[in-house]
Amino acid sequence: MNDAAKIGIVAIGRNEGERFKACLKSLIGSSSRIVYVDSGSTDGSVEFAQKHGAAVVELSAEIAFTASRARNAGFALLREKWPDTEFVMFIDGDCVLSGDFIDAALSKMIAAPHLGIVTGRCRERYPDATIYNRLCEVEWNGPLGEIDACGGIFVVRTRAFEEVDGFNPAIIAAEDDDFCIRVRELGYLIIRIDTDMCFHDADIHRFSQWWRRMVRAGHAYAQLSEIHDGYFAGQRRRAWLWGLILPSLALIGVPFSSGLSLLIFLLYPLSFIRTRQGLIKAGNKNQHATLAAVFLTLSKFPNLKGMIEYRIKKLKSREIGIVEYK
Repeated sequence: MNDAAKIGIVAIGRNEGERFKACLKSLIGSSSRIVYVDSGSTDGSVEFAQKHGAAVVELSAEIAFTASRARNAGFALLREKWPDTEFVMFIDGDCVLSGDFIDAALSKMIAAPHLGIVTGRCRERYPDATIYNRLCEVEWNGPLGEIDACGGIFVVRTRAFEEVDGFNPAIIAAEDDDFCIRVRELGYLIIRIDTDMCFHDADIHRFSQWWRRMVRAGHAYAQLSEIHDGYFAGQRRRAWLWGLILPSLALIGVPFSSGLSLLIFLLYPLSFIRTRQGLIKAGNKNQHATLAAVFLTLSKFPNLKGMIEYRIKKLKSREIGIVEYK
């Protein structure tokens, strides 16, 4: 246990079932300070957490469920029960913690007070189960060393979390990017170390689930662009260009160009080749890079859909609720 280092763990989940059971079991040996935050599960997760000694927060459905809201609630209870906690590990309920990560992260943070966040390598637990799980495995393969932002699984210095007032509960996707931006604005560094941090179970089996996940990403691009000017600018430009502008020019131009405007669609395989080369250069295997490049090329369409859906919700003053894909 890492009690001497005063680290607590906050796990969040919603109907993760057996995945959450595996998650919680992986946490028990790393700290006795464990909080589980449940967002309306009906699968017995709350009872399982209580049975295994975790402190539990059950979020009310009267307010929209978001990962931000869950993590903030978990942090609050952790500090209430253990006010001397100096570091907090956040993890999602569909992940299993690697036994070596917390010690590796703490050794970095204790030696360097300017480090606000330390993350590690996230792996897919069953990368060959579906092509969509394999896509997630490629997605998690981020750069090492100092980084601008990371996903919502990491160790954070308690002081840094409190100084930025936690996560923004109004953000339903990419809340971790927003959090990291604000942490860096205070002068803290964020690093990814070359240590396995967790094993994630995407559990995506259908194209429709992948599509919805990409819609969610587009939603995030639009929402964060309002909060942090210029953030996700490249992703938004590519979604408009490849998802709407080029297809529209190709089709609208048919009667004026004797069909030659359809040659615009040849830009898509060229984009695929360029994306694949970049993924291989980043260290991905050829076959994995090929798969990821295909779906990254396709992703501009659901990304654009998510961006437009967000704008429509804003215009109609509708609630910006969670976008689920499982």
